[in-house]
Amino acid sequence: MSAEKYYDSVVVGAGFSGIYMVYRLQKLGFSVRAYEAGGGVGGTWYWNRYPGARCDVESLQYSYSFSEELQQEWKWEEHFSAQPQIQAYAEHVVNRFNLQPLIQLETRVTSAHFNESSQLWTVETDRGDVVTCRFCIMASGVLSAGKLPEIPGISEFQGSTYHSGQWPHEKVNFKGKRVAVIGTGSSGIQVIPEIAREVDSLVVYQRTPNFSIPARNVPMKPEYENNFKSRYAQLRAEAKHTRSGTLYGDVGTQSALEVQPEEREQVYAARWAKGGNHLMYGFTDLITDERANATAAEFVRDRIREMVKDPETAAKLLPNDHPIGTKRICIDTNYYDTYNRPNVKLVDLRDTPILEITKQGVRTSEGETPFDCIVFATGFDAMTGALTRIDMKGRGGLGLKDAWQAGPVNYLGLMVSGFPNMFTVTGPGSPSVLGNMFVAIEQHVDWISDCLDYLRKSHRTVIEPDPKAQAEWVAHVNEVAHKTLYPKANSWYMGANVPGKPRMFMPYIGGAVQYREKTTQIAERGYEGFVLK
Repeated sequence: MSAEKYYDSVVVGAGFSGIYMVYRLQKLGFSVRAYEAGGGVGGTWYWNRYPGARCDVESLQYSYSFSEELQQEWKWEEHFSAQPQIQAYAEHVVNRFNLQPLIQLETRVTSAHFNESSQLWTVETDRGDVVTCRFCIMASGVLSAGKLPEIPGISEFQGSTYHSGQWPHEKVNFKGKRVAVIGTGSSGIQVIPEIAREVDSLVVYQRTPNFSIPARNVPMKPEYENNFKSRYAQLRAEAKHTRSGTLYGDVGTQSALEVQPEEREQVYAARWAKGGNHLMYGFTDLITDERANATAAEFVRDRIREMVKDPETAAKLLPNDHPIGTKRICIDTNYYDTYNRPNVKLVDLRDTPILEITKQGVRTSEGETPFDCIVFATGFDAMTGALTRIDMKGRGGLGLKDAWQAGPVNYLGLMVSGFPNMFTVTGPGSPSVLGNMFVAIEQHVDWISDCLDYLRKSHRTVIEPDPKAQAEWVAHVNEVAHKTLYPKANSWYMGANVPGKPRMFMPYIGGAVQYREKTTQIAERGYEGFVLK
């Protein structure tokens, strides 16, 4: 075990939030150490390297804005970047700003305990590091705690198994293999078309069909890139003042119910042809009015019926149990067309449930199917899993798991009462996953950095949310969520994919611009709602 060291700040994680957090803190003159479990930086994009892994926000917006030189010099290859280039971008940023010496790779933080007498955190890792710090900053990611399904016999299977969130670094050869994919969320929808081209046979086990829209991905056109980069400052400022932190060009100004059906169909068709997430921005009320939402949902279901030739398979792929957009809409490349291939079969688990995984394959209510490989595209314990998997203890030995027994209570998605000087980057209670993660990350990191600088200049050493302010924020997050259709879906936004996890809508749906204004106001008022000592 190494000798105990002191840092002003410890950052847990070196994904894009951890990288920028380290950059800001060292610029401000704070001593900082980041610990990253992976063998490289990039966080989610280091681990999720399955075939077809790709971002659903266009590359020129899914990137840092803090350095104009960085914005101008980096060349994106595609409109929607694939995992290898996003990973290369993360490495480039770390190298360009010489952050490597401040980041310790292949090191997982196992515990963080607050000492009330010293007012310091003690952080321990699986490599034997024991360090103390004034500020413990959790940049551990919202989609980083991979989750296997609750199916008996997973460990019995004698073939190869893969989880989309912990994919091998070397290429997996599926050529000529019999493969099962369990899960049709975002990662399943991206990996299935890639695997289908290679395998002998592919069986997709689907619990819940999701809405997916073609990405229409294309190589980055130089004229488009140059035009965008020539207006970067203006476009970044505009994006910060949108609900999602992302620019989608023309945003609808009418209700979907105010126009004639023919006109509405034309709006949807134009946005479908454009691809990506444009469809949900055609009208103002698609996420708040069920009747309006139903028009968009039925438009997409009609497209699925057109693309999938077998009517029975098409019917299984039609999402009917949640309003469109209340689960993160997937964007795909040839997903529905894949079901027209003779080597691909879809099993609807609502009609034919999996009973167990056997030594040879998968046994459902209709019998056993042998496989050489099983791919689990079963997602994450989102937003809270990476935090609650660490042994975190605040005042009086209060465990974070215990504090969050009824759900992830916090103030502004930034801090938790009872855990002084512990910050969460893009945590539950903030806009986070509901938009462009880079916009959310930069806003949070800047806020935390400015807060630490303020504490130093005002000779304060401890900051913690007032329990009353925290309770009011949690109530506000829930109130705003229930003004929308989001809580109607059993989504990972609600924690519904993890048995026993409390059901509450975790991200803040009030919008990135409203959230930015609120948190800026709080800071300007001397950190209203926080107790500073």
